[in-house]
Amino acid sequence: MAEVPPAAAGSIAGNVQRVRDRIAAAARRAGRDPASIVLVGVSKTVGPERIMEAVQAGLDDLGENRVQEARDKAPRLPGSIRWHLVGHLQSNKAGHAARLFAVVHSIDSIAILARLDQAAGQEGRSVEGLAQVDLAGEPTKFGIREDGLDPLLDAAESCRHVRVNGLMILPPYDPDPGRSRPHFRRLRGILEAARRRHPRLELSQLSMGMTEDFEVAIEEGATMVRVGRALFGERHGAGPAAAGH
Repeated sequence: MAEVPPAAAGSIAGNVQRVRDRIAAAARRAGRDPASIVLVGVSKTVGPERIMEAVQAGLDDLGENRVQEARDKAPRLPGSIRWHLVGHLQSNKAGHAARLFAVVHSIDSIAILARLDQAAGQEGRSVEGLAQVDLAGEPTKFGIREDGLDPLLDAAESCRHVRVNGLMILPPYDPDPGRSRPHFRRLRGILEAARRRHPRLELSQLSMGMTEDFEVAIEEGATMVRVGRALFGERHGAGPAAAGH
């Protein structure tokens, strides 16, 4: 990647650099290589012009919560972008998701996995997938319960077009990032145990951490962090808890 020039304070390019600096510092605290952590810029509600500023600053991975929003934006942005679906995937959107996204973070049922695998095959594509795990039991959030994870991973071993290679979590919102740490630590333990039970899958990815808590997530083993507001600013009409990422 080309070297990114210094950016003005308050610009999106400046925000990208500041977040990368924070990622690097958190990685060093944990004795990790900063290059092993993928920054996914969550661009929901952000227009293509502002997204392009982040791309020009070297941000290659972008996340969207809704399939339709990504469909509208992708043609107006460089084809080199690696798109991530970080929001819930509905079964009737699996075909579009298989066509658009390189990584789907929100696989939460065997039925969704099967539909996505079928759709990716029809598109002639290979898609990375993460199983979204629900550890808090929040009724407003999606995710598979821990006791349903092994059957999902068993099914993943038979997939031909979706490569399930990790787990994702969306912990309860809390302004204190330290309160997310137990959830992150627990998910890392679940991944390590699942890796032993499912050696045919390359389970190496942990998608966890957002604007409030990505540094804590990195300290606990995150390989992908999903950051929106620290890059693009507050979303209109939504506070931190409502906006997410």
